[in-house]
Amino acid sequence: MRRRLFLKWAAMLGLGGAAAGIGSLAIARSRNPYYDGPVTDHFDGVNFFNPDGEPPKGFVDLIKWQLGNGRKTWPDSYPSPFQDKPPPRVEGDALRACFVGHATVLLQTGGLNILTDPLWSQRASPVTFAGPKRVNPPGIAFEDLPKIDVVLLSHNHYDHMDVATLQRLHREHGTLVVAPLGNDTILRSHDASFRVAVGDWGDTIQLSDSVTATLEPMHHWSARGLSDRRNALWAAFVLQGPMGKIYHIGDTGFHRGINYQAAYDKYGGFRLAILPFAAYQPRHFMKPQHQNPEEAVRGHLLCGAEMTLGHHWGTFQLTDESIEDQIADLDAARAKHGVSADVFRRLQPGEVWDVPKRAPTRS
Repeated sequence: MRRRLFLKWAAMLGLGGAAAGIGSLAIARSRNPYYDGPVTDHFDGVNFFNPDGEPPKGFVDLIKWQLGNGRKTWPDSYPSPFQDKPPPRVEGDALRACFVGHATVLLQTGGLNILTDPLWSQRASPVTFAGPKRVNPPGIAFEDLPKIDVVLLSHNHYDHMDVATLQRLHREHGTLVVAPLGNDTILRSHDASFRVAVGDWGDTIQLSDSVTATLEPMHHWSARGLSDRRNALWAAFVLQGPMGKIYHIGDTGFHRGINYQAAYDKYGGFRLAILPFAAYQPRHFMKPQHQNPEEAVRGHLLCGAEMTLGHHWGTFQLTDESIEDQIADLDAARAKHGVSADVFRRLQPGEVWDVPKRAPTRS
């Protein structure tokens, strides 16, 4: 039982889904259960991959990490002093962002209410009785949410695709889920009535008369279990509308800054970037999939963001570093690169940012 749970946690968190290849526990697949489409520069006919990228680490590396005894202690509770009760709507070019926790952000702009990777469950896990547990509650009570129009779903790891939360949003809000290829199959296996719009990298989906979402590359991978590794795509999103341009990345390795530079070259900078900066230790294991604070700050600079909201910190312990490490390392990275804490912000759950609008700059 312990071994099965260990493997589930590994696959679920993106911390070694290569564990999916362990002997008789793995089910070899010659076809993809989620998606059937043509070969592309990031799909080989069965699996998705990162062009010129680095695959996730394998089982031997996972064991080395687990035996390394480098895991620091997190508190059982790490409360935030903030709790938000958002307005029904925010119109025009105003941009209101509330950090809910982990990778979940409520964006209100252009008359739309948009959630990124919504997770209101107590655990980021395939089971309710084990796995990483929240150390703070969501910064918005679910009952206090305004009507949610759109979810941006970046990929299918359990700390990003929380089916219980998505089902509740579907039942109570009729929310449209925008997701990369293959993730519609996963969601509709739970509820055939899910509203899902899927796209490949480069595809644009109309969210309203004035707001669009374009799927863009991020350097990551996917798995829900022991036999579906990289069978569904992962993606970042660029929102465009009256508010300008917003670049949201749910989870990524830095990938030599390639995707950040490409985003700048294509879009010419962003009013707001929403970037992960935590779950990064040990580096020998995490580097392909989780950027560290310095890489996040470099990404902020490379993509030409006016402002950045940092996320993926302080709610679930997924890796070795402490919450204090996450804070201190981000402070050091901002100081090293001359980026103000008012420009690259680390919000606490429930904290709200009315994002200013100003002319793009890039040194």
